[in-house]
Amino acid sequence: MTNMAPRLVISADGPEAFAGWRDSFAAHAPDIEILSWFDPDTAHGQADYALVWEADDEDLRRMGHLRGILCTGAGVNHLVKSPDFPRQVKLARMGGGDTAALMADYVLWACIALLRDARTWALQQAGHIWARNLVSRTSAETGVTVLGYGQIGAVVAQKLAQAGFSVSAWRRSAGATSDGAVTLHHGEKGLHDALGTADLLVNLLPSTPQTRHILDRATLSRLRRGAGLINVGRGDHLVEADLLALLENGHLCGAVLDVVSQEPLSADSPLWDHPAITLTPHIASEASREAQVRYIAETIRQMERGETPALLFDHARGY
Repeated sequence: MTNMAPRLVISADGPEAFAGWRDSFAAHAPDIEILSWFDPDTAHGQADYALVWEADDEDLRRMGHLRGILCTGAGVNHLVKSPDFPRQVKLARMGGGDTAALMADYVLWACIALLRDARTWALQQAGHIWARNLVSRTSAETGVTVLGYGQIGAVVAQKLAQAGFSVSAWRRSAGATSDGAVTLHHGEKGLHDALGTADLLVNLLPSTPQTRHILDRATLSRLRRGAGLINVGRGDHLVEADLLALLENGHLCGAVLDVVSQEPLSADSPLWDHPAITLTPHIASEASREAQVRYIAETIRQMERGETPALLFDHARGY
């Protein structure tokens, strides 16, 4: 690293969050100099890096001189879709051990909830109804397919295997056919094979032109009858009308959705009140502020050393 401390200008979470970011960096990464994007005295042109969640076109035009842009989310499509995004600037996505571990815990909870029909229990409690909806199938008798076997998907799949599920995973590129207890598939035939063994489908794919609307009637109909869906990828992966239709005809038993096509979800969306759908507000894998700061700081240090961070966005791949 250079002798001068790297300067990070922060806009993530708005001006009211800056004090929390500043204090956390002071405690856990004092080698990074912190600036507020919203302070009128901040010399934006002297910053080396920017920490953002959302940024409008004007903001992006002011970032062309930076060494790197770091996003507080794992998905960055909302940034790179702008024609003003400075493509010459490195863009790093949020990650780290806590992010993957939190996602694995969430998906395990969602799988158990679908397996045991926990949504029915919640509705019965809300209606003061005492009724026994018995489910005798165990995790060992339940096949789970994970779409996406990257840094997070691998941790999720291995956690599910450790919990006793029969786990397959699909990834775009060819490679080994297994990773411990997880069976790996690739390509179109591999996708069909992986879907055909699934009682539960977990989507962790990135959003690209090739994956948008991948969770449509054709794909979801390949799952075993009575299967459940867990979408923790992107909202644009799922054709929501197709999901509703397959729930109504009984091909799917339920869904847990952490992402939807429009966020916040519109008040008149039929997803809100569907008895087989559990909604969470895009919170499946948000690491603590301390964990985020440690990850951001280490990513900046890697860039300062001329190294390539693991979650650097690739414009050619789209993730």
